Amino acid sequence: MADLASSLASSLLKKLGSLVYQELYLAWGVQSDLHKLESTISILKIVLLDAEDKQANNPMLSIWLGRLKNMLYVAEDVVDELEYEALRKQAITTYGSAMAKVCHFFCSFMALSSRLKLAHKIKDIRERLDEINADKVQFNLTERHEEVHVNPLWREKTHSFIDPSTVFGRDGDKEEIKKSLMHPNPTRNLNIIAIVGLGGMGKTTLAKVVYNDESVVKHFQLRMWVCVPENFNVTRLVKDILKSAGGRVDKNSSNEDTLQTSLRELLKDKRFLLVLDDVWNENRNKWTELRDLLNGGSHGSVIVVTTRSHRVSSVLDPVYTHSVEGLSKEESLSLFVKCAFKEGEDKLYPNLLPIADEIVKKCKGVPLALKSLGGLLYSKVDESEWELVRGNEIWELEENEGGILPALQLSYNQMPIHLKRCFAYCVNFPKDYDFSNILLIEQWVAHGLIIQMSPNKKQELEDIGELYIKELMSICFFHLDLQENLFGMYSFKMHDLVHDLVLSIGHEEWSEIDSNNKDMASTVRHLSISSSSQQVSKFSNKLTNVRSIMYRNEPHVSSVEACISRFKSLRLLTIPYSDFENLPSSIGTQKHLRYLGLSLNQSIKKLPNSICKLHNLQTLLLDGCRDLERLPKDMRNMINLRFLTISTKDTCLFVNGVCCFNSLQILWVVECPRLECLLPQMDRCLTNLRMLVFVECESLTSLPPIIKHLKALESLYICDCEEIDLTGGGGDAQDLNLRLQILYITNLPKLEILPEWLLGSANTLKHLHIEQCENLKALPEWLPTLKSLQTLEIIECNELSSLPEGIRHMKTLRKLVIIPEL
Repeated sequence: MADLASSLASSLLKKLGSLVYQELYLAWGVQSDLHKLESTISILKIVLLDAEDKQANNPMLSIWLGRLKNMLYVAEDVVDELEYEALRKQAITTYGSAMAKVCHFFCSFMALSSRLKLAHKIKDIRERLDEINADKVQFNLTERHEEVHVNPLWREKTHSFIDPSTVFGRDGDKEEIKKSLMHPNPTRNLNIIAIVGLGGMGKTTLAKVVYNDESVVKHFQLRMWVCVPENFNVTRLVKDILKSAGGRVDKNSSNEDTLQTSLRELLKDKRFLLVLDDVWNENRNKWTELRDLLNGGSHGSVIVVTTRSHRVSSVLDPVYTHSVEGLSKEESLSLFVKCAFKEGEDKLYPNLLPIADEIVKKCKGVPLALKSLGGLLYSKVDESEWELVRGNEIWELEENEGGILPALQLSYNQMPIHLKRCFAYCVNFPKDYDFSNILLIEQWVAHGLIIQMSPNKKQELEDIGELYIKELMSICFFHLDLQENLFGMYSFKMHDLVHDLVLSIGHEEWSEIDSNNKDMASTVRHLSISSSSQQVSKFSNKLTNVRSIMYRNEPHVSSVEACISRFKSLRLLTIPYSDFENLPSSIGTQKHLRYLGLSLNQSIKKLPNSICKLHNLQTLLLDGCRDLERLPKDMRNMINLRFLTISTKDTCLFVNGVCCFNSLQILWVVECPRLECLLPQMDRCLTNLRMLVFVECESLTSLPPIIKHLKALESLYICDCEEIDLTGGGGDAQDLNLRLQILYITNLPKLEILPEWLLGSANTLKHLHIEQCENLKALPEWLPTLKSLQTLEIIECNELSSLPEGIRHMKTLRKLVIIPEL
């Protein structure tokens, strides 16, 4: 099962044992029952690791774990209600009007019936957990403990489309494919090349190596890359091809004639290369329809298709088919050693090499398997850990074509609990999905999946989440997709075989509501919706414990209202691209909600003030909501916000008095063309803000005065703000307490010289990026006093004629990039 009972138990115990809630439990008269509940869960927890390992071979044990997990979810909801009441009291006490405080005082006495109801609920949960605990004796479970840890030795990897150093034994394959690309069949206007091989063999990697080869780039006038979904929809593929070529496609555009015309115009008189990655379609008619649309290019155009199926290849009628085979024994061992050891370190542990040789044989030359297991064993030098991988019974499983690689299953089984749970959550996303590190981490936070590793060491949850992503990258469960890292955000993907693995793990807890649903398992806790409100209503009584809902297309307001009114345990709700102007006011009833994604709702004009009752809300995404008139007046009551993105037509944010978003870590202010004022009447707020972003705020003339108080600020991005003058708003250098590590500024016409307040970060600033600042005339002579500066990038700043004399003496500077305007 995707969500692990042991991890749920740990999360609950942490909340039940928190001193913050002890006073609240006492006030509600539930302290005794909660202590008993805590004791029962503690007793259960110490056998759960053993139970989860054994459940695959014991159906009765699996059922027992399912019962336990359901009760833990119910218990978590009850504890969450108490947490919500604590936050509500805090908000009213801090920001409430006199009338609100009087109402709260009387309501606290009037809520006796609610307290009794909650007390009965807790007692019922405790009794049912006691019964489950009594049943465990039949399974002969062993007590086990696991320490939470994240590998501190993760290796930094370059953010490139493909790292040639990780490609082994494919030089011959590359040259054969290049030869067919550059010298296609002269009798055909459009040539098709198929790259065929089993999953994990490196077909996509090979295609990327060829695609990015310098001679190939020069040979073709246009190159496009499209990941093909299993549902081979020609209209959707045409849209994706247009997007890949840099063409603009209206999200509402579905007129096939318009799309086809755009495609013909795009390809006309151009020799193009199109890669269609991971094709499964065996329907010749669909393929012929797409091929005919692509015939408009000039002679010598090529389509490269990667596929696991030889039947798909035969349908394509290719001029050349290249079969990708497994790596040789020597190549496999070299790749494995590179992933398992630091460079040259393998020679220090000769006792491990014979074991490595046997593990490599079991991987059968599959690069993905070799990389995954090599990454799993990286930094481990205990011979017993290597022997555990070599002798694992999972190698005895028969692997069929398209099945789960034993090596991937083994890598998953060896993960620590916190990583298993975070990885399993990714079942919510479709194949070829472009993950964003920041958004995925905030979703993990919303579901309580990120664990503080050391109670004595203060670590932000976002930093721990970054370590989780790097761990998953080190075993090839994630792989970097794009080179850009802007606003601290980068994208990555999941290999198709890894997606198959996560689907096999989490299929009981995830489902999609569409027009084809006939039934839905009661175990579902994560929903994707691409259907009407009628379908949502059909299953709502059965799905009592849904924790997340993601809309995949443009939802109707009735569907959203149905979800909000029927699913009361939601932690996450994403509603992109809606066409409604007002978010339903019932959103305020979602007490448990931590993540609300409303990005790119270009029609929405107003948010109900009831949204401010979401005291648990940690992430609120309003970027791309260009018609949003203003933020709700009681926004300050959302005291738990960690990540906020805003687009609005308003001239001033948070105009209704003092706001102290002291939980806020990340604030993005984007596409606010009228914005003049950010945070009035705020001297000591945003004390934990770590990232501040301004993008396309054309009317903003200066940084807000509060910036000199942002002592935790690490990253500041200012882009396309035409009126902003950085010399104002920051204050004098000696007064500034900034500890910036990154300053990224682009397209600021009024910037003539860097502001002196930047000296306030002289000991911390590591990366300085200046781009398209057409009036920047000089870099200050004090620039070399930035003692920690590692990267200086100056791009298209043509008025800048020289660098400061002392720059050559900067000992920390590792990268200097100067690119003039073309």
